[in-house]
Amino acid sequence: MLYFDSAYPAPNPRRVRIFAAEKGIDLPTKNVDIRKREQKSEEFMKLNPRGQTPILQTDDGDIISESIAIMRYLEALNPEPALFGSSPLEIGKVEMWNRQVELNLMVAVGQVWVHTHELTSALPGRNSDWGEANKPRVASAFKYFDRMLEGREFLATDSYSVADITLLTTMDFAKFIGNPAPEECSHLAAWHERVSSRDSARA
Repeated sequence: MLYFDSAYPAPNPRRVRIFAAEKGIDLPTKNVDIRKREQKSEEFMKLNPRGQTPILQTDDGDIISESIAIMRYLEALNPEPALFGSSPLEIGKVEMWNRQVELNLMVAVGQVWVHTHELTSALPGRNSDWGEANKPRVASAFKYFDRMLEGREFLATDSYSVADITLLTTMDFAKFIGNPAPEECSHLAAWHERVSSRDSARA
């Protein structure tokens, strides 16, 4: 296998790195520098026509793109620990919470990033008003997850899961782009401290 990675702060490649670290999987890696737009090179576009990282090239040469798809593949190869849930109920809850993070928080953070940050200033179709309009949506989503984490160690189940990985990487990326969680989100902050103390969080 060969994992085509992009360095921090890119949140989706980091999701896979954390996942692999939790599993104890040693992924041979090739870095793709998105600041130099290497993901848009002719060589990389042959592997992933969407021109985005991460992707995983299997030993047979097949390509899997999208971070969740890559993690699903790795989970099938390495079932323990079960980061997508162990029982039917856990699997449903992990999927539910992971989707809530992606749809309610990641999407809004992505709009702030694309439409307001200096590192994306050269992208076509930027609309700073739309980017600014998403900042309250980011804050609202953080407050929602803060309420949901009251009295809970992890987001989806009693165990660390993909949902925690997605929330952690999105929360860290939001801070990087200048749109951190509101200070009053104490339950979210305590959760963030717990999951950030895991060895995998440094992946």
